Amino acid sequence: MRRKNPTLAIGKLAVRFVGNTSVCAAAISAAYAQTAAPPGDAPATVVVTGMRAALESALNKKRDDNGIVDVIKSEDMGKFPDTNLAESLQRVPGVVIDRDAGEGRNITVRGLGQDFTRVRINGIEGLATTGGTDSSGGANRSRGFDFNVFPSELFNSLIVRKSSSADVDEGSLGATVDLQTLRPFDLRGFNATIMAKGRYNDLSEKTDPRLGFLISNTFADRTIGVLLSGAYSKRRVNEEGFSTVRWDNGPSSGGWCSPMGVTPVNPSTSTATTCGPAAQGVARLPGTADNIAAYNAASDANNFTPRLPRYGRLTHDQDRLGLTGSLQFRPRRGTLLTLDMLYSKLKATRQEDFLEAISFSRTLSQGGKPQTSVVSTAYAPNGALLYGVYNGVDIRAESRFDELSTTFTQPTLTLDHEFSDTLRMNATLGRATSKFSNPVQTTTTLDAINVNGYGLDFRASDRLPVITYPFDVASANGPLTLVGVPRVTTGTQAATVANTTTSEIRIRPQGANNRNDVAHVDLTWEAVPDKFSIKGGVDYKKFMFDSYEFRRVNQNDTIFAPDAGISIASLTTQITGFGKGQNLPAGTPTTWLIPNLNAIAQAYDIYCNCIKSGPAGGPGDFTLSSITNGNARGNNRSVSETDRGAFLMGDFKTDVAGFPLRGNIGARYVETQQVATGYQAAGGGTEVTVTNTYRDFLPSFNLALNVTPDFIVRLAGAKVMARPQLGNLSPGGTITTTGTLSITSGNPYLEPFRANTFDASLEWYFAKNAFLGVGLFQKNINTYIQSIRTNVPYKDTGLPLSFLPANFTGEEVFQVTAPINTNGGKLTGIELNYQQPFTFLPAWGRNFGILLNATYVKSKIEYAISPTSSATITDDLLNLSPKSWNATLYYDDGKFSARVSASKRSGFVTRVPGQNNNDVEGKNGTLNVDLSMSFKVNDRLDFTLEGVNLTNQANDQFISRARDSVVVNNVTGREILLGLRYKF
Repeated sequence: MRRKNPTLAIGKLAVRFVGNTSVCAAAISAAYAQTAAPPGDAPATVVVTGMRAALESALNKKRDDNGIVDVIKSEDMGKFPDTNLAESLQRVPGVVIDRDAGEGRNITVRGLGQDFTRVRINGIEGLATTGGTDSSGGANRSRGFDFNVFPSELFNSLIVRKSSSADVDEGSLGATVDLQTLRPFDLRGFNATIMAKGRYNDLSEKTDPRLGFLISNTFADRTIGVLLSGAYSKRRVNEEGFSTVRWDNGPSSGGWCSPMGVTPVNPSTSTATTCGPAAQGVARLPGTADNIAAYNAASDANNFTPRLPRYGRLTHDQDRLGLTGSLQFRPRRGTLLTLDMLYSKLKATRQEDFLEAISFSRTLSQGGKPQTSVVSTAYAPNGALLYGVYNGVDIRAESRFDELSTTFTQPTLTLDHEFSDTLRMNATLGRATSKFSNPVQTTTTLDAINVNGYGLDFRASDRLPVITYPFDVASANGPLTLVGVPRVTTGTQAATVANTTTSEIRIRPQGANNRNDVAHVDLTWEAVPDKFSIKGGVDYKKFMFDSYEFRRVNQNDTIFAPDAGISIASLTTQITGFGKGQNLPAGTPTTWLIPNLNAIAQAYDIYCNCIKSGPAGGPGDFTLSSITNGNARGNNRSVSETDRGAFLMGDFKTDVAGFPLRGNIGARYVETQQVATGYQAAGGGTEVTVTNTYRDFLPSFNLALNVTPDFIVRLAGAKVMARPQLGNLSPGGTITTTGTLSITSGNPYLEPFRANTFDASLEWYFAKNAFLGVGLFQKNINTYIQSIRTNVPYKDTGLPLSFLPANFTGEEVFQVTAPINTNGGKLTGIELNYQQPFTFLPAWGRNFGILLNATYVKSKIEYAISPTSSATITDDLLNLSPKSWNATLYYDDGKFSARVSASKRSGFVTRVPGQNNNDVEGKNGTLNVDLSMSFKVNDRLDFTLEGVNLTNQANDQFISRARDSVVVNNVTGREILLGLRYKF
């Protein structure tokens, strides 16, 4: 048989798709097909590549594999189906993604979020973490993997392993995702490819480059291979919209300012004529019927008001560089040595600019609700604010600037060796290191104190309200200014302005580091060739995590008033052009005054890490601290984890009553040793280190029965585990030894999440390249983790007796608020998969095809409402979308190909119970539509046109099931990419 032309074979995209899956992943390929004409009189060989080949290959692989997996594969540089790895994964049935700055960041598989999904790169587990917006979880200090760290061009395959087998190491309840970079023996001979794209964002109106290259060669009759690839991309986007942080009910923060003649919530906070102390009070409203009715409505515990209503823009500027190198050596037949190197650097800046009302979330001493009068208001029957007009409101222009970087490195050495025709070995050694740094996180503010006539109106839209500011928010001569403590030359320097907050300078550098050292070796013995094999091996992993944060010594003492001769105009600038194409309500400010960070930093020398003037801890104090700073102490912690595992598994093929049966059965044993370090508040920050060990025996099986050649029944089951979230393991916290004895901390003695999983699927290959599948899955989660209060003798907490007063014995019972293992719940689901090329249509339609999949997941967990209450809230597992689906319509005629894809996920909860007396917090559903077209000029050159996020889908976060009150409603714009790819 004639060997396929390697030039034609390179660049085809194959999607391997096994078990209870859909071949929808193949639809994300840049599809084309071509015919190779051999020289002379040799018979013509048709080499089908692109989407049609990918679909055919996927179905063939599906029939052969024992497990339930999905595979997305690219065989050359620049041919990966999406510009982001997470966005490729969302095409897989049961996989949904969460976005940050409009870009896929984390995944959830079959209802189980990022903490329950493990990621391996080139065979070893890694953990890539970066910093995101606070609305998307902020800096990642969890076990979740941030896929946006890597350029997609570095990889040639993603494998999602939904079922467990003994030879895949533990740590996942949802799935194990394998990322594989390209290697020289994946190609033939010399290969060189360049790729260039321009990306245009219609909201930021910026055009950014995306570049890539690959060069590889094999030598000495393919016994030596070398490959080097790289990718660079820049991404500048604006994220704009409305947010509230949270919603709060009536009596919180001391209640509102009552009209004259009405007893206030706290009589000691109000004089007869003003709201709050006279020094900062505002005039009370007359005690009219309308004023009293407005006050009563706002004070009703069933009515909720946004804590920080604001419009804002987040400006993201990202540079992403990735490099891979691979060296392969085959010294003899049956022996292969591979060295893989991976480097990725994500460097970014982010500026967040908001115009907000801060009084609704603050206490009297901060200038909050007790100083604010409700002039008029109305609430919906479900308790959501419809509109309100207020006096005595503090308005703030807030600007935060971050510098962020993540550096990921991973060397991996792999040895495959055949001792004989029936005995082979695989050994892997590697280290994955991720270093996240946020060296600059600085917030500055301008403030206007006690503004009358502020209005907030949700009646026309519950996502984009009308906000009325009774002054020019863009003027440097208006009320927005630097409110500071007047500097004195004689007498005692005042530390603050009484009964309000001055403008602020918040400085919070932070970071997190992860390192995973991995060693693995296994042996496979073909006991009965093609019938039965035994595979066994051992694993060693040493995972180390540490996190740090610094803050100013006293976050409440802020800033001096500008010195004489320094104008506000010289310390401020403007945000302009806000709200392009968003249908904002009439009157919404599109320009407003914001602090000029660079000018303020220079005028006040804010990065000196020193006391500029005034008493220690007073105004002008820019010293930083970490462990001794109660505001920063919690993020100074570390975890060291040593895992030792061994497995034994049998693979078999046989007949049962004349029906072919294949599969595997085995078990894994693993011991986990953890050392967790945190800091208790005692002594201003005392280090506490606690060790814990637990063991797991994890059996598993996978079966595939061919009822007919075209109809397969699959069954799989396993016992699985996922280790606790890193933040919950810290023994740090606070101890109260007077009055009510209490401890608040993490729990280093947590057992892992554990579950029993079961899968079943029916697969019907009813025509050539056509498939219909139904899959059922169930996960019985036996242990879950929640934070509740329990009564525990101090001696059983693991904390040292030295933290207690001398007269304590350790027998004293403390109220301990900490995460503990609780009962879990059942998770069940169904996946439906369908694909079909339209070859049955006339000539005009034969090149079309369709791919569809849908997933439904159901789970109910009982969440404790309060540490002091036995009541619970029954709701979904966190991050679980009950419904999701994907649909792709494609066309491929060999020269021109196109596809349009839609991905839908329903809403999900992110926190139960919610904060400020709300039941839940979460995100509403999303529908993302993408388009891709490719035109092949010749065997070397093709052009591409892509459209991403064509619906400009909003990041819509909510609080409260009943009210669906807006927390974040931001958009990032549509993106168009035009590019070319040339193969030498």
